[in-house]
Amino acid sequence: MSVSFASSFGRRSTIPPAPAEMLRPAAAVPAAVPPPVPAPSVPNEAIVELRTVCLARLDPAVVAAMPADRLTLDVERLLSETATERRIQLNGREQRALAEELVDDILGLGPLEPLLEDENISEIMVNGPNKTFIERAGRLVLSNVRFRDTMHLANVCQRIAAGVGRRVDESSPMCDARLKDGSRVNIVFPPLALDGPYISIRKFGKKGVDFAQLIAWKALTAQVARVLEIASHARLNIIISGGTGSGKTTMMNALSRRIDPGERVVTVEDTAELQLQQPHVVRLETRPPSLEGRGEITQRDLVRNALRMRPDRIIIGEVRGGEAFDMLQAMNTGHDGSMSTIHANTTRDALTRIENMVQMGQMGLPSAAIRTQIVSAIDLIVQIERQRDGGRRVTQVTEVCGMEGDVIALNDVFQLEIQGEGPDGRLFGRYKVSRVPPAFARRLAYFGLERAWREALEEKEP
Repeated sequence: MSVSFASSFGRRSTIPPAPAEMLRPAAAVPAAVPPPVPAPSVPNEAIVELRTVCLARLDPAVVAAMPADRLTLDVERLLSETATERRIQLNGREQRALAEELVDDILGLGPLEPLLEDENISEIMVNGPNKTFIERAGRLVLSNVRFRDTMHLANVCQRIAAGVGRRVDESSPMCDARLKDGSRVNIVFPPLALDGPYISIRKFGKKGVDFAQLIAWKALTAQVARVLEIASHARLNIIISGGTGSGKTTMMNALSRRIDPGERVVTVEDTAELQLQQPHVVRLETRPPSLEGRGEITQRDLVRNALRMRPDRIIIGEVRGGEAFDMLQAMNTGHDGSMSTIHANTTRDALTRIENMVQMGQMGLPSAAIRTQIVSAIDLIVQIERQRDGGRRVTQVTEVCGMEGDVIALNDVFQLEIQGEGPDGRLFGRYKVSRVPPAFARRLAYFGLERAWREALEEKEP
């Protein structure tokens, strides 16, 4: 039998009742308390009541196995029945919106789902249940997204962590995870988080980013892109350096598109987020320790194991510790074309950080020996900066030339010089180009790319 209800526009609508298998036993439904005649706009208290009653009537074991589209229709029917019982007037638009919200709570990440679906949003930062900031076009703005309470936000955090086999609670209050689309997530839980759980989500586009897209975003010029494509094709060892959120992973994904499909690539990451397009990619991810402090697998362990997997190239998501030494060893033992990222402000600082991280590994090596390893291993450093107008740009492409005494000699193939600011607030500038023959000229000649490199440096930018 169908259930009829009056909409806020005075029409009557007929919707089939919700399927019986998705409902809890009737005893679980709170007693209906008819409210006074509602106002034309539905009061917030009525919406809260309607949401609570509907959630109480749903059987979690059944709805968790249902596809989202079917569940949305069934929840909409249940809302219709409950609204009729409670004498709450809902129009079709309000009913659909509330049904989608409930389904997001049941199967997804609640209020975050609309933000995750918006491709114009690059980052989401949740600072407690009542403050959610988003980054759009390089600018941070406060969104209107709210969680019901701290418990609602905590449930979303735990659902994210559980999705990758990790946990977050008071005993393990920090967690790195990823979403199904590859977006990177960091969670900080109370008692470390004072205003409720914090979530930082760095989204990655559903479509892979290539150099054409980076040129369109003015992250670099066609000339710089051509040189980097040649470097990747010639299997130069490349370090991508930059600050947090500067676009290092995006640049690495773009560089990886020039890898030959016949090569075996092994990736090592703390949280898997690289989006390589090659058919022969082996992805490795670290594992945190258990509650007993056992079973931890670090990046260093994975890099060592990767050397036994017959890789043509090894790509390390980010070097931040003793694995820097193993990375240099890999680059020096026949795994040309390897890549990694590192946090640093300049290309010179990147080499200093690598030297310091090797020393953190307690290798007992003198600085001169470490620098010799660095010079032998690394060919090119790409520096990316997130600038004050919100744009992410390649600011330096630096060649590692060799040693001059105790100092590593560098040559800036490209150096961005900012010339001013346009009417729209965007910075503009030009690259200063060095046409000195590179130290890896022999490798370019081996791949038949020496002339292409020279011609790319001689191109005139419009």
